[in-house]
Amino acid sequence: MKLKQRFLYTAASLLRFVPDETMLKIQYRIRTGRKLHLDNPQRLTEKIQHYKAFYRNPIMKQCVDKYAVHEFVKARLGTDCYLNEIYQICKRPEEIDFASLPKQFVIKTTDGGNGDNILICKDKEKLNIPKVLSEIRHWQGKNYPVISREWAYGFEEGSRILVEKLLEDPNNPDGAINDYKFMCFGGKVKRMYVDKGRFSTHTRTIYDENGKWLKGVEYAYKESNERIPMPHNVGEMIAIAEKLASEFPFARIDLYNINGKILFGEITFYPASGYSWFNPDEEDAKWGSFFDTESYGEYDKRRKG
Repeated sequence: MKLKQRFLYTAASLLRFVPDETMLKIQYRIRTGRKLHLDNPQRLTEKIQHYKAFYRNPIMKQCVDKYAVHEFVKARLGTDCYLNEIYQICKRPEEIDFASLPKQFVIKTTDGGNGDNILICKDKEKLNIPKVLSEIRHWQGKNYPVISREWAYGFEEGSRILVEKLLEDPNNPDGAINDYKFMCFGGKVKRMYVDKGRFSTHTRTIYDENGKWLKGVEYAYKESNERIPMPHNVGEMIAIAEKLASEFPFARIDLYNINGKILFGEITFYPASGYSWFNPDEEDAKWGSFFDTESYGEYDKRRKG
């Protein structure tokens, strides 16, 4: 864990007694420089803070667990054909059986996010196993509900270690796969974008729900110099995303697509914890207009006093 992260975690831990609404207002001001209007949120970044503070659907906890979510996906889609192959699931780093693993694989924790807590191994023979085990120990134990008040990450199982198949795209020079993300509001895709080079030179191309390229619009990352196209079977990807997001006011569904083969990535309810920038800035409110914070129903914490 980096020094800055350690400081933030320590500070957040010491302030765990502060109510969510108050802490979110403090963090939003620090991260964005703006006042958070929880009583009447307009921007998407504000509404994600509202989501963190007040929406309490228990199925979210399964969905953000990178292992438990496989059962959710299988049940919702009626098949496991969109799931990546899992080699091992462990509670402690020392339980990883490296001898039985293939040459290439990926190690991640079940509670990781934003590209954190992930190790890509392309050659097991070159792996410094003691160093890897030490790094994984530092990954485990982050308390997201304490750090950024992300309620869904209060795992009953705790942080576990997932080892799965390394996915590669032969169409990209470095083999890295493109990441297709579908922003679903009320179970409907309203924005979608494709990320390229997530672990190198990260660029992003954004589309509306009809597949129109929103040239010049940037969200969290710079726009690609050239349009990164959506796959030919993007309609199937949209249908998958909407099935998985159907019961939530908001969810981002991440999928991969390698030569037409669609694979599930993850479900995210609080992208970048709701602190991403937009260019132009008014897009924050535009995307926020899709998010109905009055649709929480029985899972609205405010109804429970």
